[in-house]
Amino acid sequence: MLSEAEQHFPRPTYPSSGHQSMSENSRPNHDTDVEAGTGTGTDATADFGFRTVSARDKTRMVGDVFASVASNYDIMNDVMSAGVHRIWKTRFVAQLGLRPGMSVLDLAGGTGDIGFAIAGKLERQIKRQSLDIEQPPVNICDINPAMLAVGRDRALDRGIVDQVTWSCGNAEQLPFDDRSFDRVTISFGLRNVTDIDAALREARRVLKPGGKFYCLEFSRVHAPILNRLYDLYSFTLIPRFGELVAGDRDSYQYLVESIRKFPEQKALVQRMRDAGLHRPTYENLSAGIAAIHSGWRL
Repeated sequence: MLSEAEQHFPRPTYPSSGHQSMSENSRPNHDTDVEAGTGTGTDATADFGFRTVSARDKTRMVGDVFASVASNYDIMNDVMSAGVHRIWKTRFVAQLGLRPGMSVLDLAGGTGDIGFAIAGKLERQIKRQSLDIEQPPVNICDINPAMLAVGRDRALDRGIVDQVTWSCGNAEQLPFDDRSFDRVTISFGLRNVTDIDAALREARRVLKPGGKFYCLEFSRVHAPILNRLYDLYSFTLIPRFGELVAGDRDSYQYLVESIRKFPEQKALVQRMRDAGLHRPTYENLSAGIAAIHSGWRL
């Protein structure tokens, strides 16, 4: 059944191919059922915005989208949200319960916003408390080399070198040992993962007992009038902004559609519970335009 947004807004024409965002060897090779899809192995499907594509194609296509938008990603975030995304991210980092000495993994860390903020907060805590400890660097992990390149450049510009490390990896198959991190975070990235449930299980796997997973993601506005206005803004203006500012309407059309296909708040809570995360909960931001979800590994 089509959602209200799918019924009222036409589907765009996406380019059928683009440049490779990952090497052939680094692409995931899953033979399991995929979120929102049907079948297994090579028959598995997944949502790519309002389209249904093969699971393997989705990973490549999302990679192409973010390779395309990487250089303008931060500018477009400011344009699309009128800067409100910065308030959401500040709230997100404040909720993490960070303490000096904690090990932190930031998934889909891309251009570094969350990773830099976490590293800065931990460094300030150490200085304020006059602690003589070595703070582990925040590990920023992203599947897309183009996004990581932008993040590294930003880190160099800011003089942030020792406080962060960089990893290229798939959230569905993380290249880290079990029980490695006190916190695992992901900000505006979970909806782009092909298999959300696999990513949640992986986040739990790499958490230490007593560690906590946090997700900041666009979510669902339930007030009917506000939801309709939000749809009009999203489907009419955001792709237009993408065309004018970034020269890429199609990628931003996909990003809008991916928000509408992402599980609503309570559905994501249940999927976190199914993945083995304990006491999952959420907090709405801006009437549910975004939400912070969290859950423990016990």
